[in-house]
Amino acid sequence: MTRFLHASRESLAGKTPSSGRQGATTMKDIGFIGLGTMGRPMAGHLLAAGYRLFLHDVVPVAPELIAAGGIACESAKQVAQEADAVIIMVPDTPHVEAVLFGQGGVAEGISKGMIVTDMSSISPLATKEFARWIDALGADYLDAPVSGGEVGAKAASLTIMVGGRERAFNAMKPLFETMGKNVTHVGGNGDGQTTKVANQIIVALTIEAVSEALLFASKAGADPALVRQALMGGFASSRILEVHGDRMLKRNFDPGFRIELHQKDLNLALEGARALGLSLPGTAAAQQLFNACTALGGKSWDHSGILRALEVMAGHEVAAA
Repeated sequence: MTRFLHASRESLAGKTPSSGRQGATTMKDIGFIGLGTMGRPMAGHLLAAGYRLFLHDVVPVAPELIAAGGIACESAKQVAQEADAVIIMVPDTPHVEAVLFGQGGVAEGISKGMIVTDMSSISPLATKEFARWIDALGADYLDAPVSGGEVGAKAASLTIMVGGRERAFNAMKPLFETMGKNVTHVGGNGDGQTTKVANQIIVALTIEAVSEALLFASKAGADPALVRQALMGGFASSRILEVHGDRMLKRNFDPGFRIELHQKDLNLALEGARALGLSLPGTAAAQQLFNACTALGGKSWDHSGILRALEVMAGHEVAAA
């Protein structure tokens, strides 16, 4: 663990959490920390559904969230002091750790009976450690990463995979259903993050497969658009062929989900595989292609941009005839 968690072990030792908000049967006061590409629309849906939101981010809270009734807070601690439940949506494991256990973090303002939900995509192993520390403070912890990207966040159609106690899941389920459509309780703490890593393996390898197929078709002289159309009616059909295949043909690599974020997720997969004594050769190959994209200046490309690394190696660019 990083310095934040080590510091928390000293600063939180013997801490007795406040009981001021314990036992709320209907959660209406919600904290939301992390209001970037994903968090901002997710918070917006909660505001539109009538929840009172206490908001915090490393940059000033978006004016539209304040206009919709959101209340800006100066720290994660203040968010926790005001809310019945706290949702975190930040980029990576160290950011979650800082929000929870850093100076002015959630743990300093936590109350007994609170639910802390991390919707970021981070390390399953770290998640289990975070959950143990939050549990020790008398609160429940859920890991609830999402799939669907910016489009899903804006459309409230995210897939949400949740790990943690069933009682906490049931309490948070109405909020999850406000932000997403496919909500599944997959097991205990860490299982949500493990499911998300598995999701990212499948997505990366399928994007690579679609890229290779369209590149092969184009280089062979076929119209890749018509090839894609034909494949959409067969066993090779997939959401990725539909959406990302269309991106590839239109040369639209503006980010829906950035390559650098998918690299982070595949690092979690490969680190976990090493710890478990597993070999994930396809995942490793996809990561190398993402690394090549980064070397080409494309860390902020949409992850469908993996095609461009393959195109460089082939000396050929896919384009509709």
